[in-house]
Amino acid sequence: KYNTAATFMQSAIVQKVTGQTVLDYLQSRLFEPLGIKHPIWDTNFQGISLGGYGLRVRTEDIAKLGQFYLQQGRWQGKQLLPIEWVTMAAVKQTSNGSNPASDWNQGYGFQFWRCRHNAFRGDGAFGQYCVIMPDQNAVVAITGGVKDMQAVLNVIWDKLLPAMRPQALAPNPTVSQQLKDRLAHLEVRPVQGAAVSPLAARILKRQFVFPGNEQRLESLTLTSTDASQTLILRARIQGKDMTVPCGYREWKKGRAPFSGRLAEFSDEPTAGTYAWPADDICTLKLCAYETPYHTTFTLKFDGNRVTIDSETNVAFGPTKRPQLIGRAE
Repeated sequence: KYNTAATFMQSAIVQKVTGQTVLDYLQSRLFEPLGIKHPIWDTNFQGISLGGYGLRVRTEDIAKLGQFYLQQGRWQGKQLLPIEWVTMAAVKQTSNGSNPASDWNQGYGFQFWRCRHNAFRGDGAFGQYCVIMPDQNAVVAITGGVKDMQAVLNVIWDKLLPAMRPQALAPNPTVSQQLKDRLAHLEVRPVQGAAVSPLAARILKRQFVFPGNEQRLESLTLTSTDASQTLILRARIQGKDMTVPCGYREWKKGRAPFSGRLAEFSDEPTAGTYAWPADDICTLKLCAYETPYHTTFTLKFDGNRVTIDSETNVAFGPTKRPQLIGRAE
């Protein structure tokens, strides 16, 4: 059954019995043999790995996990999981619908969704995929931040699958180079607009304070120390200070609290970008780059007042938050 709470309980049971978190328990048994370095598994307030979600690895590592299951639990000549378990986990254990066009109606195994075309997959929130295709001897790993998850799988079935062949494809250096060039320039677009505003001199270094609000924002200040190529956002949220660098036409890395997930985390790796789309509007975009989430903040200045509108690309609920109004001290 698809049940995140039950999966969390499995994680808690492992920790109770072994004295290790699931993350630690799997280090020597799974992650190290597969060459998966620095996995992170978010925990609850008791220090228990969440189990049902919150595991962070690279896209390449997701592909390794898929290849591991494609090889029926065998890796570099060693059987790390019983074949019988892999077989049971990957097949339909229970029905979850009857729509032949939906990849969420093909049955559910042990932590795996069945897919169309006799495939199965690991499936994370908002476009994290590990699709195993036994008939094609193939694995597709995807990370993303999208609302329409079926559309992503449709691309696999409508574009990739028909192009697959049982024999090796003939070399095509021209197309291969085009693909390399395309991949080398993939990006989350930075904010568009000007680097500076005529209002900047009056706004920078001023502290704006906010009345009590559900977002727990108490104050914010914008500063710049390098001719407006970097804008520093300093905010106080629920009694804690946060400093986030935002680059103009480039991403600046930092760490900051971030919400929009099933929980809120106080120290998230982030990257920020900014621009002035109008003289009185400054837009900041923060990307929690180990997650599917990025949030865009639109700050509109009017005399001693600032209004903040914020929107997250994806969320378990509304993506827009209520507008906040602050005043300069």
